[in-house]
Amino acid sequence: MAVSEQTSAPGAPAVVGDTPTHCPYCALQCGMTVGGAPVRVAPREDVPANRGGLCQKGWTAAELLTVPDRLTTPLMRAHLDAPLEPCTWDEALDRIAAEITRLQERHGRDAIGVFGGGGLTNEKAYQLGKFARIALRTSQIDYNGRFCMSSAAAALNRAFGLDRGLPVPITDLARADAIMVAGGNVAETMPPFMRHLTEMRERGGALIVIDPRRTATARQADLHLQPTPGTDLALANGMLHLAIQEGLIDEEYIDARTGGFEQVRLSVNAYWPDRVERITGVPVPQMREAVRLLARGRRSLILTARGAEQHARGTDTVTAFINLALALGLPGREGSGYGCLTGQGNGQGGREHGQKADQLPGYRKIDDPAARAHVAAVWGVDPGIIPGPGRSAYELLDALGGDDGPKALLLFGSNPVVSAPRSDRIEDRLNALDFLAVSDFVLSETALRADVVLPTTQWAEESGTMTNLEGRVLRRRRAVDPPAGVRSDLEILAGLAERLDAPGTWSTDPAEVFDELRAASAGGLADYSGITYERIEREGGVFWPCPSEDHPGTPRPFLDRFATPDGRARFTPVEHGGAAEPTDPDYPIHLTTGRVLAQYQSGAQTRRVAPLVEAAPEPFVELHPDLAERHGVAEGAMVRVTSRRGTVAVRARLVDTIRHDTVFIPFHWAGEGRANLLTNPALDPLSRMPEFKVCAVRIEPIEQNGADQ
Repeated sequence: MAVSEQTSAPGAPAVVGDTPTHCPYCALQCGMTVGGAPVRVAPREDVPANRGGLCQKGWTAAELLTVPDRLTTPLMRAHLDAPLEPCTWDEALDRIAAEITRLQERHGRDAIGVFGGGGLTNEKAYQLGKFARIALRTSQIDYNGRFCMSSAAAALNRAFGLDRGLPVPITDLARADAIMVAGGNVAETMPPFMRHLTEMRERGGALIVIDPRRTATARQADLHLQPTPGTDLALANGMLHLAIQEGLIDEEYIDARTGGFEQVRLSVNAYWPDRVERITGVPVPQMREAVRLLARGRRSLILTARGAEQHARGTDTVTAFINLALALGLPGREGSGYGCLTGQGNGQGGREHGQKADQLPGYRKIDDPAARAHVAAVWGVDPGIIPGPGRSAYELLDALGGDDGPKALLLFGSNPVVSAPRSDRIEDRLNALDFLAVSDFVLSETALRADVVLPTTQWAEESGTMTNLEGRVLRRRRAVDPPAGVRSDLEILAGLAERLDAPGTWSTDPAEVFDELRAASAGGLADYSGITYERIEREGGVFWPCPSEDHPGTPRPFLDRFATPDGRARFTPVEHGGAAEPTDPDYPIHLTTGRVLAQYQSGAQTRRVAPLVEAAPEPFVELHPDLAERHGVAEGAMVRVTSRRGTVAVRARLVDTIRHDTVFIPFHWAGEGRANLLTNPALDPLSRMPEFKVCAVRIEPIEQNGADQ
């Protein structure tokens, strides 16, 4: 197969100039410049999110462009057991179009599924949703962002009527009196974010961290609460109980700006301090101190991340933290409120414009007749051809190849063989497909199973927009030329749309696609109609909603009213139910999963960058020395970790920073150390988020020769 050469060789990126753009990794979207020969990156001082800082991944981002196994030509296998071999673009696209036509004629429109990614630009995410709805006319589309912050999105919509992850500019954080981070390790997942928290603490503010592990973030906190995995909801309800008990709630704010508090007040009566301590393992004095720190000033923020959200009750858990924030009078005040720490690079924008199974551009609901009519007019089609809601991400993957599931899948910007829960099941479903096409820049673990692989442009080789965790729309600028033979996803979609005789227009120019996105989003909750490339350039980014070109944008959306019909935020009573899979004598230990500093998501990118591999070369299991002693596990020994779904073999790290009843495995690696072989696909009833963050396991040592001890 064809791969690109190193920077000095033919086919290496040609430098367009020293170009300002943004990092390809997390939702902080750190500002950087790209240029030089060989290509290099440097941090920008003019971007508030990072202000001249980058993490190790950002500093090494240029190496992604020239990884040794970079694909530069399409690959195709002639039949199921044949190897992937180079082919022309016409051959690849003709094959995909022919398979789509064949399978839809035999099985109907929903025979084709589409799976997108939270790292796609807004333009690509929009065009992918449009392609699924009017070129394929399939309802079967979702994306890996469903695994990111869908529980927070559902809770935000329920409470505030609007899903804007962080409803304040990131610069507000440094001026806060207190910030509580529930289930987030930002010191490792987005290190430049920590400088805002550090600045807050230097000004006298307090940092509270909720995490079963004493992470790098927790070590910098003024107060660390260390609950049993799966008990965050009870903890939040318990803190609200204490706030009421101690007279710390803001009754005037509750009366003026919210509804439904009395039902919540009654429900949290059952969460008296001693009961919550028994459930969570968090001492009552720590809970009491956390509430007092949040209530002591007018500028406090409660932030949740995946640790609190990736649960079968994730929406209710986030709702419990929102209830606490509302009772303290925080949301809708400058520098205060509740926010979600978005994970993926375009996790915010990627879910706003049509990749989700139930949404159309602008956060419109796909089953709303007015929304369908508006978007159909922009697309130039009859609203009747737009399908209804489809399956959520895990349900879509789980249905692949089944009697009533898609028979083919088009996959862009995702690697579910590593990233999906119960991943061996997802492997089986991918293998059951009649046809799989993957757009990627390397042969990821998922692309290796494809019938056709399309080599696509990387972050510095394309233009477009990204929406960061603040809701600020930013420009991604093309800084280098892609290798010869590589195309963008917009070009791929246009080529397929032409072959399928799809209605509407299919531009390959990101600026033209963005203008169409603006029109499609106009009047929606996520209204981008007033945002232009020129404004983004001039203003350093524009906050949505922005309904006209003379509108200033909305950095703080809830100052005057919430996005509910009556303008009030909604309290919702929620009850603790524990993990979907409790521990028992056969599986007596809690497993939680997460990220490490030097790797990112499924590792398809970072496991190919030499300095990052050197910093974090292999998976591991983190466990307390007492737990290790009980199971005969030594530091550095290989350990078998088994759940009801599978087994992994990983090296032991003994640390006293984790609970005695819990182990931790990062999820970036494939093969024998693939953490998602173990995880539980139990789904949240509202968000359809799988329960990545807790399941029951057992551990046992493995002798070096492979035999059991």
